[in-house]
Amino acid sequence: MSQASLRLLDGGMGRELKRIGAPFRQPEWSALALIEAPEFVLQAHRAFVDAGARIITTNSYAVVPFHIGEERFAAKGRVLAERAGQLARQAASESAEPVIVAGSLPPALGSYRPDLFDHQRSVTIHRELIAGLQAHVDVWLAETQSSTAEVRAVAEALGTELKPLWVSFTLLDEVNESPQLRSTEPVGEAVRVAAEVGARVVLFNCSQPEVMAAALAEARDVLNSLDQSIELGVYANAFPPVSTEAEANSTLLEIRGDLDPESYLRWSRSWVAAGASIVGGCCGIGPEHIAQLHLHLLADSGGART
Repeated sequence: MSQASLRLLDGGMGRELKRIGAPFRQPEWSALALIEAPEFVLQAHRAFVDAGARIITTNSYAVVPFHIGEERFAAKGRVLAERAGQLARQAASESAEPVIVAGSLPPALGSYRPDLFDHQRSVTIHRELIAGLQAHVDVWLAETQSSTAEVRAVAEALGTELKPLWVSFTLLDEVNESPQLRSTEPVGEAVRVAAEVGARVVLFNCSQPEVMAAALAEARDVLNSLDQSIELGVYANAFPPVSTEAEANSTLLEIRGDLDPESYLRWSRSWVAAGASIVGGCCGIGPEHIAQLHLHLLADSGGART
């Protein structure tokens, strides 16, 4: 498995929207700005691009019934997904440097809740998101996937869609030598399923920085055994450990005080050393963190700073 050149992903959209004063409340989360004040979404995308991100993610994570309600999703889900795609594409097009737009395909029935999974319902929800996003994105990012079943549902929803699929798993926050998804499935099995459905990139996100290196090592070993050239990446969150009963984004969690930009850079260096070629941030990781990675992490790897 050859090492690709390092690329920077953006950070957490929801927290950035709240920080810059966008409309923000539960249960809509980051979707509220998309509905009421989309100019803030564009502002947040621009901030991450200006900080050095060359992969930005559409603000479609909360465009699911869990956040916006069944009735609003049925009436406006596809339109809101399309708006999310248009805003990300606009920000990417404004950049002097090439910027990839990743279409966010979230857990359809609630983050961190593999126990709530329903295959057909997930496929139906994802097809609405895909229909809205597909004209505006370069790759599909199935992110914060808690189980291999969620990944298989995304793959079915995509069908014959030809854009590359990237899969990102969220992990249990307990540090151990055998990392697991929130479903308790082993990371090795998750990577095998990602390869089976044709993923071009496997990432780990929305989990503690402390658990990422072991997941990368396990993924690297599996991919080497499969002789698969699949990129690896990480975008951790800045939450304290989350209990197994919690739902991501169901409440506004506190942010760790020890994950300032310099500390996050140190963690990111460990992930690159463990094989990651895509690095960014999830919840609580802002443009200031990405700017630090852009300034120092690319220099470490010999990449150009533009």
